[in-house]
Amino acid sequence: MVGAATSGWTGRVRRPGIVVIAAGIAWGAAIALFGLVRSLPLALFFLAVAGMGDLISEVLRNALLQRYTPDQLRGRVSSLYLAQVTTAPALGNVEAGAVARLVSPAFSVVGGGLAYIAGALILGAAIPALRHAKLSTGVAEHTAAIPQESRT
Repeated sequence: MVGAATSGWTGRVRRPGIVVIAAGIAWGAAIALFGLVRSLPLALFFLAVAGMGDLISEVLRNALLQRYTPDQLRGRVSSLYLAQVTTAPALGNVEAGAVARLVSPAFSVVGGGLAYIAGALILGAAIPALRHAKLSTGVAEHTAAIPQESRT
């Protein structure tokens, strides 16, 4: 809830792709740490940090989707994105349950967090367009798009 209430700063992020990657790393680290601690207050703290990382990532991923998807494809791309957002966690839960049953719940949680960090780093390295993505154009580009007679 704190992340949602304070997410206004995300509109001013210069490199949202980098923040998406960092938020994913924060989520994975918080989940891994959650799996290691034995203290309930500390466990709840790490879950809150994970939730904040997930929220920031979600806000920026949706903004990037809207910014870079052509108008004529936005509905279809948004549908595919929604399908992925709703099915991936369920599949992850099945995997986490299977690993927890085969090894241990702590191993499943810590391993899942570490795997997420690795995935964020690999995707960040493999997709330069994500690292260089921007949500808005510069002031000079906006000014250039305004007819000269409107600028005076």
